[in-house]
Amino acid sequence: MQQSDFYAAKLEFETDSYDVFTQLQNGEAVLLIDGRSPVAFAAETLPGAINLPHRSIDSESTRDLPRDVLLVSFCDGIGCNASTKTALALSRLGFRVKELLGGIDWWKRDGYATTATAGQGIDCGCGG
Repeated sequence: MQQSDFYAAKLEFETDSYDVFTQLQNGEAVLLIDGRSPVAFAAETLPGAINLPHRSIDSESTRDLPRDVLLVSFCDGIGCNASTKTALALSRLGFRVKELLGGIDWWKRDGYATTATAGQGIDCGCGG
């Protein structure tokens, strides 16, 4: 494998807050999936996200999820692996999914609003 192939493959499976925010602003078909518990989801999540705790993911719990959009899984951040477990479970069921790097922590660090905080609109310089 060439090094460039590794990085291209990595981008197939991971995304960052800038890219997700831009996709949402552009009206692209993206569905945010919060893989944490309902209690954590109720306390704070990303605007527009749905809660699908990773432990509950199966063919029944996902039957109404759209198959024609990109699913972006997330959790608290780097110290939490619910986003990875969510992405794994969804991908095993045949969904197209990417994991949001840094989760809610990095989303807020980059200045975007959550259901519990206002956004700052900080430009991290990740675009382009």
